Amino acid sequence: MKNIKGKKVLFLAVRFFQYEKAIAQRLSELGAEVDFYDERPSNSNFAKGVIRFNKKIYQSIINRYYRSIIDEIQNKKYDYFLLIKGEAVPAYFLEKVRLLNPEIEMIYYNFDPLKEYPVLISNLKYFDKKFTFERNDALRYGLSFRPLFYLNEYKHLASDISDLNYDIIFIGSAHTDRYIVGENVRSIAEKLKLKCFFYYYAMGRIAFRLRKIVDKELKQFDNKKLSFTTLSHHEIIDYYRRAKSVLDINKPFQDGLTIRTFEVLASGRKLITTNSDITNYPFYNPNNIFIIDRTHIKLDRDFFNSEFEKIEDEVLYMMSLDSFIECLFVKDQNEYWNSFVKNNK
Repeated sequence: MKNIKGKKVLFLAVRFFQYEKAIAQRLSELGAEVDFYDERPSNSNFAKGVIRFNKKIYQSIINRYYRSIIDEIQNKKYDYFLLIKGEAVPAYFLEKVRLLNPEIEMIYYNFDPLKEYPVLISNLKYFDKKFTFERNDALRYGLSFRPLFYLNEYKHLASDISDLNYDIIFIGSAHTDRYIVGENVRSIAEKLKLKCFFYYYAMGRIAFRLRKIVDKELKQFDNKKLSFTTLSHHEIIDYYRRAKSVLDINKPFQDGLTIRTFEVLASGRKLITTNSDITNYPFYNPNNIFIIDRTHIKLDRDFFNSEFEKIEDEVLYMMSLDSFIECLFVKDQNEYWNSFVKNNK
């Protein structure tokens, strides 16, 4: 990508299962010089909770952290500033980045609904390009729409279908009604003699216990089915290698597609999803994607008997990390992604 090669990029992102490292690495491979900083001063469960629910009591630590970043970057010149999410980033830091680099292009991306993180809205004004994975947020706040992506490791699975010994697998964090939906799917699947593997995880024991007190959905959770260890991409890929289909359960208030959606389909595995908005995407194919109603779950045994139908190369590229980077840094893909929305949407 000509726009990136030889350019200097200041990149801040929340940690999200090593995807931020994959983005930084790919930018470097494409010829950019990348300085990456975690947007949080700490990734302890306490720090994450305080930043999300009452950032003011953590502000002195945040300020100290961002002053140290400013000290490190003040004599450098950047062509681009990329921020993904930005829960902890103070406005004065964004102003300082622009002051130090008057010609910089400031790019923002968010992979969560803004209704869940309204504090992020006030910082949108500092950016030249603003992207979201949530189509409704794009319309409401005047943002560009760009879904998430898959890593190439998943794409390499598409030709490996020799040992499919699970009909359905689920791997995901424990939040909202995921456990209730997941266990209902498991129960129905087992009645249909489908073999399942379900892996629920939480970021920490104390944090999960506290959430369980206030979240009525989590009160039903059987702790024996919960792990406090996240799986690596290699471990997830190994489970995908043995699966016919993967269950994806989006948050009830979220229309944007999870990153798991793209990884599953790029892997050549079928997708079972609670997100009906997937019909508005170029890769929607009812042979590959089975939509369930989270309140009235039904499965069709025939769905598991047919083979995955290959996704067109052009569409597969548009789903990729390279396309994601190209959209953020080179050319907006708003028109492409919105051209598949049904008229009745």
